[in-house]
Amino acid sequence: MTEIIVLGAGMVGIGSALALQEKGHAVTVVDRRGPGQETSYGNAGIIQAEAVEPYPLPLDLPSLIDIALGRTNNVAWSLSGMRHWLGPALRYARHSLPRGYRANIVPVWSRMIHRATADHNALITAAGADDLISREGYRKVYRTARGFELAAAAAERYRSEHGVPHQLLDGAALAAAEPGLRQPLAGAVHWTSAWSCRDPGGLVERYAELFLRRGGQIRRGDAMSLQRDGKGWQVTTEDGSVNAERVVVCLGPWSPALLSRFGHRIPMVFKRGYHLHFAVENGPVLPMMDVETGTFLSPMTKGLRVLTGAELNGIKAAPGLRQLQRSTVAAKQLFQLGDKVEDQAWMGTRPCLPGMLPMIGPSPHQPGLWYNFGHGHQGFTLGPTTARILVETMSAS
Repeated sequence: MTEIIVLGAGMVGIGSALALQEKGHAVTVVDRRGPGQETSYGNAGIIQAEAVEPYPLPLDLPSLIDIALGRTNNVAWSLSGMRHWLGPALRYARHSLPRGYRANIVPVWSRMIHRATADHNALITAAGADDLISREGYRKVYRTARGFELAAAAAERYRSEHGVPHQLLDGAALAAAEPGLRQPLAGAVHWTSAWSCRDPGGLVERYAELFLRRGGQIRRGDAMSLQRDGKGWQVTTEDGSVNAERVVVCLGPWSPALLSRFGHRIPMVFKRGYHLHFAVENGPVLPMMDVETGTFLSPMTKGLRVLTGAELNGIKAAPGLRQLQRSTVAAKQLFQLGDKVEDQAWMGTRPCLPGMLPMIGPSPHQPGLWYNFGHGHQGFTLGPTTARILVETMSAS
């Protein structure tokens, strides 16, 4: 009998499998696709050592009006999907109120972020994945002087309160650092402690190969087949049933649907994102977020990845490409893009819990059922870290 089943082969699931394996457990990972083929594939590839505060919902009236009227590309929403996201979003707003957010959420979140690069580094070295990693940081760029001024003040607060390093570049310095820019910008914050990956799905695959070399198993199967089997658990795979004493749910945005079958009601804000790759000869030297247009530009193995902000919608809703169209226009304003590398845009969903912190730990009423999901925008960053927290919690139980 397998001792532990891990459901999900993304960064969080493979990270959990490796951490459990390191403690001597026999682990089988089950996923309907291969490692790193879902949400972990489609992100910006940043291990965000600077992201010491999770994203609160903007509560100032101008920002809310801009979102409501569709005047910002950072957040989009769907009227037809409101039944899925409105309730969880209102809870998210309550947790975004400054007093509770700073007292209860930021301290826990920042401790995890401060561990992230070290936890990744151990796996990068063991997996032989240094060729995928840059440790030179990334830049947030600003088109307006006011935006750059506010960002510089926020960056200094991050330095003084959290010890996060950064460098400020004015327009001239940014133009010198990024010679491919087609238009002048007000400036940039260079977050120097962040790392980037030129193939996020590929990094998860390297970690998965390490897990297999160490004796783990990965099976194709449907997590929704999970059921009780006496005192343990059973899931069906292409190679037959897998049984285990314990199961860990690392399914990101699909976790609430599975857990609802076992009496759990877990509200989640589904923040959808899109990307396309473009050929480019003189693109950004470092990954770059064009903050005021809600656009992220990441140099990848396949080309320049153009990514969008967040779309609030149901997890099964049809694609809405307006944000990606706007982000493509913004990217072309900044760099000379070539042809699209693929015809169809990638689409994925960030699993954001209203309390902003991931759920890590045991089910309160299903023995042997464990959680590790709900990382919001930072599953790629925090997967190995929350895996270690999971193992520490399991060992103490």
